[in-house]
Amino acid sequence: MNRLGVSSACYYPETTEESFLKCCKEGFGNIELFFNSPSELSEKFIKDIIMMKNEYGVTIPSVHPFMSFAESFYLFSSYERRFYDILDLYKRFFEVMNKLESDIFIIHGAKIPGSIDNELYFERFGKLSEIGKQFGVRVCQENVVHYRSESVSFLTEMKKYLKDDFHLVLDIKQARRAERSPYSFIDKLSDSIVHIHISDYNNENSCIPPCEGLFNFTEFFERLKEKDYRGKFIIELYNYSYKQESQITESYKKIEKLLIDY
Repeated sequence: MNRLGVSSACYYPETTEESFLKCCKEGFGNIELFFNSPSELSEKFIKDIIMMKNEYGVTIPSVHPFMSFAESFYLFSSYERRFYDILDLYKRFFEVMNKLESDIFIIHGAKIPGSIDNELYFERFGKLSEIGKQFGVRVCQENVVHYRSESVSFLTEMKKYLKDDFHLVLDIKQARRAERSPYSFIDKLSDSIVHIHISDYNNENSCIPPCEGLFNFTEFFERLKEKDYRGKFIIELYNYSYKQESQITESYKKIEKLLIDY
């Protein structure tokens, strides 16, 4: 089973369809689709993506919405009406994901400190999760620096509230930026981790291509194998994280070798 993939976000600000096609042509078997604009939810756009998906035989296991910057405002604010008004947009994403055969939807959540307490945050998240389940979608919380989700204790509390509806996307670079070890998330929440964003780092940069820095991926994969992790590993980088696009492909090949016996 191929557990490795790449996010189309690596090629931003190229258009979403251009980035997706580039991932297809590079032979990345699993592609996380990062949406960047409302028009990309149109039927024509999705039809074009599906045509490319089928032509190259790739899967789209996960989707990242363009609203991450505004989730504190839309989903997790003290103005309740705005939460209910925005749900139709999320439903549209879930409809699209159903067509793409994707099941992981990634949420950043509320920035620190936020305007609502944790319990209301969890309640709202739970309501969104219930809608997602109607479309076969798992709404997942990602650990993100400067957001409540950077904290393992917050995520542990969230899991206690949501129970089986709690799903975590672990991001190495976000853990690094929050000065937390990714192992702190694995040790406490391994049975809830369903998806992982991988990248590397060095003493100067918190995000560089995998296998170019200091992170020990062999140890990382061994720990996750011990915890029976069965999700995908998605290379997710910023366009300033590398000098040449070939670095992404080289990282993919190196990680692919490390995962050969996973």
